[in-house]
Amino acid sequence: MAQTQWTEERIGQFVAVDPVVDRMRSLRAAWHPADGVAVFNRVYLTVTEEIGHAIEAGAFADRRAAATLDVRFAERYLAAVDAHAAGVPGPACWRPLFHYRRHPGVTPLQFALAGINAHVGHDLALAVVDACRTLGCAPADLEDEFDRVGDVLVLLEERIREELVPGPDLLEIADPLTHLLGCWSLDRARDGAWTAAHSLWQLRALPGLASGFTERLDRSVGLVGRMLLTPLAGP
Repeated sequence: MAQTQWTEERIGQFVAVDPVVDRMRSLRAAWHPADGVAVFNRVYLTVTEEIGHAIEAGAFADRRAAATLDVRFAERYLAAVDAHAAGVPGPACWRPLFHYRRHPGVTPLQFALAGINAHVGHDLALAVVDACRTLGCAPADLEDEFDRVGDVLVLLEERIREELVPGPDLLEIADPLTHLLGCWSLDRARDGAWTAAHSLWQLRALPGLASGFTERLDRSVGLVGRMLLTPLAGP
């Protein structure tokens, strides 16, 4: 099914979360578990499922806004997957993960956090603007939904570190990994995404400036992703 079809399916008044979840589940089934993009996909699938459950349970005051932001956010990742599969240059922020996805010297924790870096550092800002255009509102109107999605991401990052970091018996090997990952912060990435979303919204009537801002954001996030994926062991 074409992306524009499945992303616009609706449940009542809400943009449906189920189609993007189904797409990520199909990717999980198609990719080898050790594939670096598959590692991130499993992580992100868990996030999207948890947000979908929270929306259904009424945890968001505005369920339509929450679902719209969640789906627009997921679309950015899935568009990068589709671009890579088609051999089309996708966002620079995603290229390091696709390039190193099978490198034996990169750990699963690095793959997961590099994906989160690309998705939060770049995609989240653009998704806020996408959602505002869909809903006919400004970023400030989505602040509660943005914060709740961010809270889920923080909990997930903690779980990732607990599950994927090497055990105590590998502490000596983990030292450079700990140093590398200590240079990146999800909180800073979230704050940067919120600031970038506001900047892009203010620049919406100036497409040339908005495009230049987006390109610089994309490249800077991609550089951080390349650093996070520094191989820590030989083949």
